[in-house]
Amino acid sequence: MQDFLEKIGALWQKITTPFRKFGKWLGALLYQMLAKIVGPDRLNEWTNQYQQLTKRLWDYYYARVDVNSPYYKPVVTAWKTFLYGFGAFVFYIFCVETNFLWLCGSMPSVEELQNPKVAQASEIYSADGKLIGKLYTENRTPVDFDSLSPYLVKALIATEDARFYEHSGIDSRALFGVAVGILKGGERGGGSTITQQLAKKLFRTRRKSARGLLGNIPLIRTVLYKTKEWLTAIRLERNFSKEEILTMYFNTVDYGNNTYGIKTAARFYFDKGPYNLTIQEAAVLVGLQKGTTLYNPVKNYDRSLIRRNTVMNQMVKYGYLKQTTVDSLSKSPIDLKLTPERFNDENNEYAIYQYFNGSVEDFMEKWGEENDYDPYKDGLKIYTTIDSRMQKYAVEATFERMKTLQQTFENHWLNQNPWRDEKGVEIPNFLTDVAKRTDRYKALSKRFSKLDSTIRQDSIWYYMNKKDTMTIYDWKTGRDKKVVMSSIDSLNYYKRILRAGMMAMDPYTGQVKAWVGGLNYKFFKYDAVQQGKRQPGSTFKPFVYCAAIDSSAFNLSPCDKMKDEPFEIEVREKVKGKDTTRIWRPKNSTGGFTYQELTLRRALARSINSVTAHLTNRIGAQAVVKYAQKLGITTALKPVASIGLGPFDVSLFDMVTAYSVFPNHGKHTDPIVVARILDSNGSEIASFAPKSKQVISEESAFLMVHMLKGGIEEPGGTSQNMWTFGSLFKKGFEIGGKTGTTSNNSDGWFMGVTKDLVVGAWVGGDDRSIHFRSTNLGEGAKTALPLVGRFLEKVYDDPNIGYVRGPFPKPTIAILKSYRDCAPSSPIENLADSTSTVNDTLDMLPTFDESDHDPQVPVDTTNSR
Repeated sequence: MQDFLEKIGALWQKITTPFRKFGKWLGALLYQMLAKIVGPDRLNEWTNQYQQLTKRLWDYYYARVDVNSPYYKPVVTAWKTFLYGFGAFVFYIFCVETNFLWLCGSMPSVEELQNPKVAQASEIYSADGKLIGKLYTENRTPVDFDSLSPYLVKALIATEDARFYEHSGIDSRALFGVAVGILKGGERGGGSTITQQLAKKLFRTRRKSARGLLGNIPLIRTVLYKTKEWLTAIRLERNFSKEEILTMYFNTVDYGNNTYGIKTAARFYFDKGPYNLTIQEAAVLVGLQKGTTLYNPVKNYDRSLIRRNTVMNQMVKYGYLKQTTVDSLSKSPIDLKLTPERFNDENNEYAIYQYFNGSVEDFMEKWGEENDYDPYKDGLKIYTTIDSRMQKYAVEATFERMKTLQQTFENHWLNQNPWRDEKGVEIPNFLTDVAKRTDRYKALSKRFSKLDSTIRQDSIWYYMNKKDTMTIYDWKTGRDKKVVMSSIDSLNYYKRILRAGMMAMDPYTGQVKAWVGGLNYKFFKYDAVQQGKRQPGSTFKPFVYCAAIDSSAFNLSPCDKMKDEPFEIEVREKVKGKDTTRIWRPKNSTGGFTYQELTLRRALARSINSVTAHLTNRIGAQAVVKYAQKLGITTALKPVASIGLGPFDVSLFDMVTAYSVFPNHGKHTDPIVVARILDSNGSEIASFAPKSKQVISEESAFLMVHMLKGGIEEPGGTSQNMWTFGSLFKKGFEIGGKTGTTSNNSDGWFMGVTKDLVVGAWVGGDDRSIHFRSTNLGEGAKTALPLVGRFLEKVYDDPNIGYVRGPFPKPTIAILKSYRDCAPSSPIENLADSTSTVNDTLDMLPTFDESDHDPQVPVDTTNSR
């Protein structure tokens, strides 16, 4: 024993020697600094006075204390131990509180303690006040104490901290019990109070970034953790009442299954508010705190049931319940009513907003960074522009029409593969090449990377072709479907499904009212509204006509005429790195030319390619690019001869924005997805008004609406399929529109304009090589237009939305250019061509759109988006 004590003493000497040396050096340094401040003479005088005072005190001490007494040394040792120990404890607390020399790590600041911040989910609302989504790192919505069930409070105190109302953050009796348990070699028990647990969860005292230098030593790290939690708990008790601490605890803790806070947990597990929880339900949720996985009623029902009954017995022990009550309740099962907030669940009411919420999330991330808010933690209330009723109708219209169109597509191809090149020949190895770009193939390739090349490929394709049970999107129902398929089978299935997107916007305010980015977000996360960019075809033509009408250099009107005759121009292009020239000759959809003089309105209505090409050549391709960009097209455009036929990829988002200039009196208005933002207390912190800029004259805007109406009103107009939605055309309802169909019917577009809304739709295959073979089936008038027509029917049939059928408003300014004399007097009558007094063969032209791919811009027929 003596040897052991000597070794301990020697070790202590080694440990303390550096500190003593440091202390002497620090004392000498302070002495020198003080000498410079007060002067050496005065400092020596003070030193002498101190030494004299010390001598008198020791003389007084020795005169009254018997140092030779046998009790002297034990008493002195005891006092030294107490004083040194107390001093060491005070110094230790000082080090922990101040992170002295970065030894102990950081502690919560005074501001953090007085205003503890819990990560709260930000809620996204529609314009009509419906919750449509959340942004969060931890799905939490705080509640106040009055919203808590009394059973929750009693269960928590009985289980976690029976003397909660008696202590001030640290329960000395519980700590003593833990120590006794350790000494006896039995259960340690739990010494942490509710306040200490809150301190740990609220301020994350055990995070790695808060350790400090000593925190890297295992045993010392544990002591530091507990000390920080004790100190933080004491300070929390000083700053908050017991009720506030309980409320923060329930709002802070994790209840498993990505549920944080009691409100979210009560809703998830039992589909009710926290105040309405029964005794058994409260006991289940409190019991989860011992282990969110081990006692999770979803994952470990039996253990959760046992834990629930344990909690209720604890409530009996501390007088909160009667034993007879618990005996009865213990026999009942856990009645779960799981209500997960899975916003991408196709069976969930929130799923229809997922594509739109993606744009809201992008907006909030940027706004939050600029304004020092975290949309994932600050509990904001985000009020968007989307109308929940219009969104519902947009989703319904898309599903209804795409279901019919998909069946047509299936019947059209039957057992043949739809992936074809420009000549209509099936692309060889299409699925194989697509498969190599999938995550599944890459994972298998990595898994078998050490095998021989041949064996590796055989192994990969074995698993790619191995059938298994999987969940796929069923286009017939719009929901999940369990099937037995291989990965290759799945690719073959999905590549045949046509995709679609639709967007509706108020052209005057810029508020987005409906946003359908795809058929089902769970299976198709690529957003066809803003992410997707495809060739717009003839929907780009109005930008050519707008430039011709608005530009003072040409000053054309809807009644001005141009001849439908062949057009050709020599264009330069690079072939295998060499500059070459060729002749570009666009064709009309009919394959021929009428050689008739057509008004600009009729030429646009019938989507005559030759007139568009002649007009582009007349005003200049650069002018078309300029006007397209002024109106709202943001993607890169080149001033090529075929620019008016839409050869460059654009987004549906940009197209709707650009078309909105026409009904908005020539003003470009930036689309808005968020109208206002409230903080967690309900105070408005931001609102967003439309930003408008006059980009064309008001007269030109009115004339362009008149031009777009021609697609429906002019004989042979490509948008006349809109008449199939006859219920729309009541009470003088007017609509303008433009269809678009690209090479080989790869993309179908329709842009519709009413007095209230601008609505755009796109339909196409996932790959451009996947399409209808027949223009009569694949044109925009047959694919995209029906989505818009059905949507508008639903919207105008709902009186609660507030849109009333009617004509476009009359111009508020004088229209100097001619436009009335060349338009049909009635859109319903099959009138003679207003450009000719003789028989007009154009009346007999089919009303389908054209294929207007520009050979200067090759179409990608193999690559997936």
